[in-house]
Amino acid sequence: MARRNTSNRSKSKPQREQRKKLKPKSKNQEEYIRSIAESDVTFCTGPAGSGKTAVAVGLACEYLLEKKVEKIILTRPVVESGSRGLGFLPGTMNEKIQPWLVPIIEEMNLYLTKDTVNCFRSSNTIELCPLEYMRGRNFHNSFMILDEAQNATFDQIKMFITRIGRDSKATLNGDLDQTDLIQHQSGLEYCIDKLDRLDGVGICRLGTEDIIRNTIISKILERL
Repeated sequence: MARRNTSNRSKSKPQREQRKKLKPKSKNQEEYIRSIAESDVTFCTGPAGSGKTAVAVGLACEYLLEKKVEKIILTRPVVESGSRGLGFLPGTMNEKIQPWLVPIIEEMNLYLTKDTVNCFRSSNTIELCPLEYMRGRNFHNSFMILDEAQNATFDQIKMFITRIGRDSKATLNGDLDQTDLIQHQSGLEYCIDKLDRLDGVGICRLGTEDIIRNTIISKILERL
């Protein structure tokens, strides 16, 4: 009896997606991870590519998988052109905020796999919440991430922080050199100055030496 050729079948068999593991790439990133673990609220500043979002997202995914939290809350300021707010945009609230949160979702896909992220989003275990619509809500047993916080005003950051509930953590990260707030001081910068050395609050500063996305970025930023 002729033997079946299974080589092609094994080659065509879909491979399981491999989850990315969170590993600090520098001493400052290591301190960032430690700060999040030890603090209720952590602020982090640094240039593009230094790992501000990657570390926060990676740790949030670990907390969720290890059942240290029940939910992940993702948000960022919506910097719009013109005076129209989110309410004027077509689609559901998730569809409206989606374009601004694509970088975070793409990072999250690496740590959880795309299918898992989609499943968690369907069950609202991962929630995309517009910053402007968080007022009045409380997030218990959650890992909250405010990305691009340099574009948030003081009132927005104050509102975000006061949404933190029991057994929750909040991280706020941004690049103070890339703020789009022309007429106002960045709320991130103000809060870091005022909350420095406050018990329960961690403040981390990443630099060009922490850039791991591509080494050319640090060279360009130093020259500019």
